[in-house]
Amino acid sequence: MNSLLVNTGTRLKTLFALVAFAISVQTAAAEPTPHHWSYSGESGPEHWAAEDASFATCGIGKHQSPIDIAKTVKKELPAIEFSYRPMPLTVTDTGHSIQVNAAPGSGVVVGGEHYELVQFHFHHPSEERIYGRRYSMVAHLVHKNAKGELAVVAVLIRKGQPNSFLKAVFDNFPPSGTPESSVAGTTIDLGEFLPQRRGYFTFDGSLTTPPCSEHVRWFVLKTAVEASQAQLNQFSVRYPNNARPTQPLNGRVIEETKESPQ
Repeated sequence: MNSLLVNTGTRLKTLFALVAFAISVQTAAAEPTPHHWSYSGESGPEHWAAEDASFATCGIGKHQSPIDIAKTVKKELPAIEFSYRPMPLTVTDTGHSIQVNAAPGSGVVVGGEHYELVQFHFHHPSEERIYGRRYSMVAHLVHKNAKGELAVVAVLIRKGQPNSFLKAVFDNFPPSGTPESSVAGTTIDLGEFLPQRRGYFTFDGSLTTPPCSEHVRWFVLKTAVEASQAQLNQFSVRYPNNARPTQPLNGRVIEETKESPQ
């Protein structure tokens, strides 16, 4: 009798364990997967707003970026005062671009407003169009002020001579499947990447990736820097197309410094 009770108890414990396991599997399957977005197909830019409720602005926003800079108003605008310090080189593959996060202490001042450099990343081809033309690539230098407001400086990249600043970054992409690559003993100075002439276009826009948050202050430098075809290929092998299509102006005014583009 005792043996029968022991066997029955053991079978019941096994049965309960199997039921619990089945419930846990069903629960896990029912949990929503993290939202995903990309630059093509069913999760591409035209579908971003439907991917997650927090991405709604990608579809309904009226001041979205990027834009085609085709009609501007020339004005006396304050110069961008760049103050970039050498920083340790750690290259991150975000799954959407190659990015370098900034160490504290670098930034820009525009019209008396200071913005701290947060990170910079790249798009291929350029997201912005200038009079309808897309450049080979663009670097977006992302800054934030004390109020949490964002300012992005866009540096256009065209095919030309090898770029020594980009060499340090592009030669140290993380291996595929690895999110980050730290280069011991190496520092980079973003100031060396900037063109000598720093006139710009400026407008109110948004992030160019989800959640497409608006009220981002944009400064697109009018003078492009160069990169060799080999360097452009280095990036495009990893990211052949990570550029959002241009968005409607919706009445926005694009201001331009009076210096003419090079």
